[in-house]
Amino acid sequence: MRRIFFIILIIQTLLFAQEKQLKNFDELFYALKNGKHVKVVVEYEKAKLLVDGKEEKAPNAIGGFDLKSFEYFAKGVVRNEKSFISISESVLIYHPRYNYVINYVKIRIYDDNKVEIIARYLDPKTYEIKMDETFYAEINNYENNQAVYFYISNEKN
Repeated sequence: MRRIFFIILIIQTLLFAQEKQLKNFDELFYALKNGKHVKVVVEYEKAKLLVDGKEEKAPNAIGGFDLKSFEYFAKGVVRNEKSFISISESVLIYHPRYNYVINYVKIRIYDDNKVEIIARYLDPKTYEIKMDETFYAEINNYENNQAVYFYISNEKN
């Protein structure tokens, strides 16, 4: 009897703790619109990096966060050619080169699965921009080896 209970407990843990990867804009939008807990992970090295309008080698860095809030804009609402979802996050971090900075990340996901990521370090006192990078990628769909992964999980926010 104890074995059966233990096996059932393991199966429940595996089933309910699994995260499902969202493979496109429509899946992401549906999950967000229905209040699901969504996370984003970015493998920056797989993205195209522009600094001051010039392409540079993207760093071997990975970042991620829970999507606490988002905005959706249908095509044409703000003179936009494509529908998009916009999310952002700001957090105070310590950086070896810049000291304490506000790490600001804004991600815009377009209805064609393209993704624009703006990453900035801001001085916490003056909000002066210390670092400004823009990355371009796509939603990873298991097959395209792209940089941006979205996951939905059963965890509570």
